[in-house]
This record gives sequence, C-alpha cells and structure tokens, in this order.
Amino acid sequence: MYPEQPTESRPATAVEVHQPVPLAPAVIASAPLVPVQPGNVPTVASVVLPDGRVVTGYAINPVQPEPLAATPAVSRTAVNIALGGVGFGAVCGGLLLLTTFIAALTALITQLITLAAVIFGGWIAVQIFSAGGSKGGTTVNIRKAVIKRNRFYS
Repeated sequence: MYPEQPTESRPATAVEVHQPVPLAPAVIASAPLVPVQPGNVPTVASVVLPDGRVVTGYAINPVQPEPLAATPAVSRTAVNIALGGVGFGAVCGGLLLLTTFIAALTALITQLITLAAVIFGGWIAVQIFSAGGSKGGTTVNIRKAVIKRNRFYS
C-alpha cells in the first residue's frame, strides 16, 4: 500500500524510522545439544551467575539407564533347536524330491545300458550266424566220433 497523500483535512505527518540495534554475542561455552522428544518438553529454569548475569534455559533431567530386558520364559537354545527342526522339516520335501530324481536317473541309465547290450549283442549274433559266404576259415565236419576211456577216436 502506498502512503496517503496529504489533503486539506489531513496534514502531512513526519515518519519515524527505527533501525535495529544488533546485540553483542554472548560468550558462553557451547553445551552439547540434547534431543527432546515431542510431547515431553522440559520446564524452563533460570540460573543467576556469580557476576550477576541471568541465564535462562531448559532444565535437563539426568539420563535414565534403559531397563534390563526381561529374561524370556524359554531359553534361546530351545528356540534355536525348534527353529532348526522347522527348517529341516521344510527341507525334507526337497530332499525327498532329490532322492526320487536320483532313483529315476539311475533307472534311466540302467535301461540305456540294457538297451545298448541288447542292440550290440544282436549285431554280434547277426555277424556270427549270417548266411554270408565263407570267410577263409577252415571247416571241419565231424561225422562219427567215438569216445573210449576219455580218448577221442574218429
């Protein structure tokens, strides 16, 4: 807003200007700050120093030690053993699946080995009993054999 202009009914008045005066800083040793919880505002206290100055501030209550934790009704060892049992029970399902997988894998490998033996054995049998031509070996035909006293006579 602008100041009003002087009129015939209102004469011009002198304006007083006040300049702030800076205060000299007080030389007080800085104390550590103590955090204050909301809702728990301490009361204000004033102290008169020997030279006559008055210091006003918050009264700080001594720090109360934390109360000792109550001993639990069940020992920590018992709780750890129970938790270990629960963990082992949770793992047992996975172990059961693992053993089932190993058994199935073993059966598969056994079946593959058996299949290979059957195929390879069949191939050998076909090679031996095939009606193919002579392969250059000696053929011996035994027509009549006589065995007397563990001796062979032809």
